[in-house]
Amino acid sequence: MNHEKTLMTEGPIAPILIRFALPLFFGNLFQQLYNAVDSLVVGNYCGDAALAAVSSSGSLCHLLIGFFQGVFMGASVIISRLYGAREDEEAQKAAHVTVFFSLCAGVLLSVLGVLFTPTILTWMGTPENVMPNSVAYFRVWCSGMLGLVLYNTTNGIFQAFGDSRHPLYFLLISALTNVVLDLLFVAVFDWGVTGAALATIIGQALSALLGLAYLMSGRFVIQIRLNKIRPDGPLLKEIFHLGLPSGVQNSAIAIANLVVQSNINAFGDAAMAGSGSYFKIEGFAFLPITCLTMAMTTFVGQNIGAKRIDRVKRGAKLGTGMIVVLSELVGVVFFLAAPYLIGLFSSTPEVIAFGVRHARVTSLFFCLLGFSHASAAILRGAGKTVTPMLVMMSVWCVFRIAYITVVVALFHDITFVYTAYPVTWTISSVLYLITLLRGHWLPQGASQGGAAIGGTVQSKTPGTGR
Repeated sequence: MNHEKTLMTEGPIAPILIRFALPLFFGNLFQQLYNAVDSLVVGNYCGDAALAAVSSSGSLCHLLIGFFQGVFMGASVIISRLYGAREDEEAQKAAHVTVFFSLCAGVLLSVLGVLFTPTILTWMGTPENVMPNSVAYFRVWCSGMLGLVLYNTTNGIFQAFGDSRHPLYFLLISALTNVVLDLLFVAVFDWGVTGAALATIIGQALSALLGLAYLMSGRFVIQIRLNKIRPDGPLLKEIFHLGLPSGVQNSAIAIANLVVQSNINAFGDAAMAGSGSYFKIEGFAFLPITCLTMAMTTFVGQNIGAKRIDRVKRGAKLGTGMIVVLSELVGVVFFLAAPYLIGLFSSTPEVIAFGVRHARVTSLFFCLLGFSHASAAILRGAGKTVTPMLVMMSVWCVFRIAYITVVVALFHDITFVYTAYPVTWTISSVLYLITLLRGHWLPQGASQGGAAIGGTVQSKTPGTGR
């Protein structure tokens, strides 16, 4: 593969971000199909109680995988910087270390998930009539955790080198496989939630194997070799230095969302199914924004590696503006179309009412959620992973839990549970804005006080910066 095709250090910024984000969008669209198809098939063939079981497992899935995804993010930042600095051998070494870590993490997560599923679901206050299906679904899902972790690893390696197309191809194949198997296992074989979970882990394993096979083929910028997949102390230390804050942040947010889910569970099966359907739709609705933020992290990482600080700042400003506008447009559409979208998952009026209420409370504030994610992506790409961790843990975790605890005690109304999201998005956006404007996220000596996003700084390397 030609290096110039994957470098993001030259050329017009907006087209580069869009070209990188589009394949990510379609790839993540198919990724979202995994759980969405599970919910659609289970909801239509197994009933609302089974749908509630699948829906309530989402927060628990994010808790287990979130920490390691954050650590992998640190690895991706390191690889993108090395590649931006044209240190290909070191980038290849970092990729091998990342694969080694992912294999260990996948096995560990599978064991923990299978062993502790009933305990965690009990802590979440899962209703008795939903518990058997929840345990069955999540235990099967956990048994295939290695495939999910390895997929995220190979995907992160591709993205660090600026390649967002190949993950799309592999995920398309596996997503279609998942759809076919979901219908076969649930609708034909009548295996219920167990069949839905089995279809998911088979699809995830397929995407992971396809990605790893391509990285080993010799047709990519680097080549993964089995005999080179081994630990490296200094690199692992650097990966954890950059990735640990993001991992802790993801886990903390997941814990907070478990608290939110447990409060939703207290309102019964219909609330669980309705809000679970909302989260599935939100996952789809927010995909374009998520993909642009991933492009921002790679862009910032590569350009800091190439010492193109002026370009980093212009890209941060432009990318943030694109994300905020797109987020609000998506939110308005979601607000208007909520009854029809939630109705895809269930025809029960009470379930639809809960899902629509959730959407109407949160969707018009998507611009704030987009700004927070864009800001976190910029800071992570710059290697400043501690700041997003502190903001997310203090606001999206501690404050969100405290807020819900107080308001639910005062007003036993699920609407107040939903308001925890826009309230915390607003606070985090203010904190991120202050951080970006102060400019301390840039490499030392890159800014001279002033507005870091809006100003310009001379690059340390020649070039137009366009």
